[in-house]
Amino acid sequence: MTDTKSDAEAPRIVTLIASATEIVSALGMAPHLVGISHECDYPPEVLALPRLSAPKVDPELSSLDIDRGVREIVRDGLSVYSVDVAGLERLRPDVIVTQDHCEVCAVSLSDVEEALCSLDLPDTRVYSLHPGELGDVRTDMLTVATGLGIEQRGRDLVADFDGRLDAVRARSAQAVKEVRIALLEWLAPPMVAGGWMPELARIAGASPVIVESAHRFAEVTWPDVAAADPDLVVVLPCGFDVPRSILELEDPEVRAGMQSIRAVRDGKGYVLDGNAYFNRPGPRLADSVELLAAVVHPELFPDHVERYRSSIVQWP
Repeated sequence: MTDTKSDAEAPRIVTLIASATEIVSALGMAPHLVGISHECDYPPEVLALPRLSAPKVDPELSSLDIDRGVREIVRDGLSVYSVDVAGLERLRPDVIVTQDHCEVCAVSLSDVEEALCSLDLPDTRVYSLHPGELGDVRTDMLTVATGLGIEQRGRDLVADFDGRLDAVRARSAQAVKEVRIALLEWLAPPMVAGGWMPELARIAGASPVIVESAHRFAEVTWPDVAAADPDLVVVLPCGFDVPRSILELEDPEVRAGMQSIRAVRDGKGYVLDGNAYFNRPGPRLADSVELLAAVVHPELFPDHVERYRSSIVQWP
């Protein structure tokens, strides 16, 4: 990374989506973060920063109750998240990074614009990310880097990211057998992942079922998943780590649905950390591809099996 910024020149940065926090940190700008969102938890050095957002639906509720609560709020035309306006005024950031891809997943651009309308921050710049598919993730990294005046660091970060993806793609191309995979990003109701997920699956050497391109997601039934008859089922719910996902799988309806799928009965059901990896469209999608490749083709990726061993849980 050849760009340099003195402390005097570097902007005060607020990130209101976890992936933006990770992008800013990967660009070497974590010391200049002054505030983050309620969901930001990586890298560890950001944990002590002020939290400037909060969900309006209790994240400790069950999957089904979270889904119901979010749908009720959205139906009423309200935001799913609140922004700490007083905190923004106190911190007076030069740059705010948010997103305009999904108003359910994180604080949105409209939330930020509404908050800023009541503040006297005329020089604050807002950059909004829109990660609809994998190519957009690269664009978002460059957008953040350009906004912070460190374009070369952005190019270097994207090059490193693509290098890791290309290495997995080249190795997975050696597979002799097609592996069809169901990527479940929610369990009650069941939803199949879209966005960048199908492309990650293909890079890892798998063919995604039901959602094959960059749709947002597909709400389905358990008979739909069973009828698709995938060779692998991977559970990676949005916002849930592995222990929380396993807890959700103990719901009788969810358990019965999962066990109706041939692959799960054959011991090919896995739980991965959707919150830390797959659902955050930033630099750690490279880790996500390596982790998924270890599940899909362990015979081709023994190094990644070893590296991510503690992150791979077979279910049941």
